[in-house]
Amino acid sequence: MFGGYCECFCWSNQDFYDDDFYLPDPQPFSLPAPLPKWPQGQGFAAGRINLGEIEVAKITKFESVWSCGLLRGKSKGVTIYRPVGIPEGFHCLGYYCQSNDQPLRGYVLVGCDSNARKPEVGHIHDSEVDSPLRKPLNYSLIWSLNSETNGGGGYFWLPNPPEGYKAMGIVVTNNPEEPKVEEVRCVRADLTERCETSDRIISSDSKSSNPFEVWNTRPYRRGMFAKGVSVGTFYCNAYLSSDEVLTDIACLKNLDHSQPAMPNLDQVHALIKHYGPTVFFHPDEDCLPSSVQWFFKNGALLYRDCGQKSEPIDLRGSNLPSGGENDGEFWIDLPVDDAARNDVIAGDLESAELYVHAKPAFGGTFTDIAMWIFCPFNGPATLKIGLMTIPMTKIGQHVGDWEHYTLRISNFTGELWQVFFSEHSGGRWVDASDLEFIEGNRPVVYSSKHGHASFPHPGTYLQGSTKLGIGVRNDVARSEYYVDSSIKYQLVAAEYLGDGVVTEPCWLQYMREWGPTIVYDSRSEIDKILDHLPFFVRFSVENLVDLFPTELYGEEGPTGPKEKYNWVGDEIC
Repeated sequence: MFGGYCECFCWSNQDFYDDDFYLPDPQPFSLPAPLPKWPQGQGFAAGRINLGEIEVAKITKFESVWSCGLLRGKSKGVTIYRPVGIPEGFHCLGYYCQSNDQPLRGYVLVGCDSNARKPEVGHIHDSEVDSPLRKPLNYSLIWSLNSETNGGGGYFWLPNPPEGYKAMGIVVTNNPEEPKVEEVRCVRADLTERCETSDRIISSDSKSSNPFEVWNTRPYRRGMFAKGVSVGTFYCNAYLSSDEVLTDIACLKNLDHSQPAMPNLDQVHALIKHYGPTVFFHPDEDCLPSSVQWFFKNGALLYRDCGQKSEPIDLRGSNLPSGGENDGEFWIDLPVDDAARNDVIAGDLESAELYVHAKPAFGGTFTDIAMWIFCPFNGPATLKIGLMTIPMTKIGQHVGDWEHYTLRISNFTGELWQVFFSEHSGGRWVDASDLEFIEGNRPVVYSSKHGHASFPHPGTYLQGSTKLGIGVRNDVARSEYYVDSSIKYQLVAAEYLGDGVVTEPCWLQYMREWGPTIVYDSRSEIDKILDHLPFFVRFSVENLVDLFPTELYGEEGPTGPKEKYNWVGDEIC
């Protein structure tokens, strides 16, 4: 039930909607199928996670406190939620906010003193200086909207923590009365990490006399070895930017180095079998994936330095140089024989499999399952210029194409939370509520024709200037060409499980290039394109070149999974 409601976001009464305007509540989202009973293990999917001195639980049930619909349909509205159903002994750390144009699909963490839950230790009172959780001293009103419409205003309060403590999030009321200090807890500073803004949820008009923005937050440092834990709360202020480090609030820190909530080996396999996506390739794809072993077996060659000499690569890749860094001295290329070369370019779908790397995320409160696929060859690009589609003959081609997608799974429940789709040099996270599922809880991944970038839905995606309709086409569709990664996969790395639990293949230690460096004569091909363009859509060669992705003009040989930033770090969006 809404505690308060605002019908516009331009902060002037004459801009309000009519009183009969109604904004429906976002509906909760659930995965298509029930979760299975996971194999026995430590603390995975146990509902609570111990971070050292603080134990946390994830709350996904809320009551709405305040909602705002934006002016005349210009943008989405938002709702602020207060967590409910908090377990006995746990405390709220902040409120949750999301847009109204998506299903209710979020969480906030609540916390308690982990020692207080141990009878032999006894309760540690809030008044104690070293307690991990303490009440705020009071609150500061950081923004408000006093609306008489439907009796609802919005008042955003920042908890003022005791010295040596940090606030975790914002509290919102629908009246000007300051919240009670019992509403939330602040966390001792040494148990926190810096956080930053992530996605902007809502923003007022830039010309508003009462400017306001609301952002999701996330740990500033992220990746396999980072300790920061996302609380799920939000931050608001007059003007912020993406990736801005915050000083008023923080995120939690996991000080339990054993990370007991991470899945064990049996649980990792169970997660892959339950959530492993089906990867569909385009109906006209002629550069299909293969296994790495098939690539080696069918004539891949290792070159060194000046490229005068080459040697075959054995099936395991044991004669590849191991470790170090990409110094440019080695690279892999296709067979010299034309027939063998063409066979390798076509790939071998039957042998194809996904290479899996399981790793901690957000301080071990999530598990990232990165699934890598190998294609022996990346085909030529297809350009789009307005209404014209122009296939290239060579531009975009390169040997050895590594692409991936990543499943992000909550260690509180074992629930699939998001999937990262790698799209050439970047990518994007897609919430589970916006995924396409093929069977049970297994998502669909679409691989683009020739480029093999990953997308969540069929269609055409433009890499370049979408405003002008100029760039590289990424066409994706279902076909009879697919790989079921819930069955055809190989777990190649899970460092957190300890030495020797997962044996990494020899080829994974190869840090050099999986293909030779290629430089394209792009200017010559673009000159030919210009000759066929109508006069009114022609650009100068220089302007047209600027609109295309830089990869079109030359390709360094791609490196393998372990040399990529996201092997240890977070995904790059």
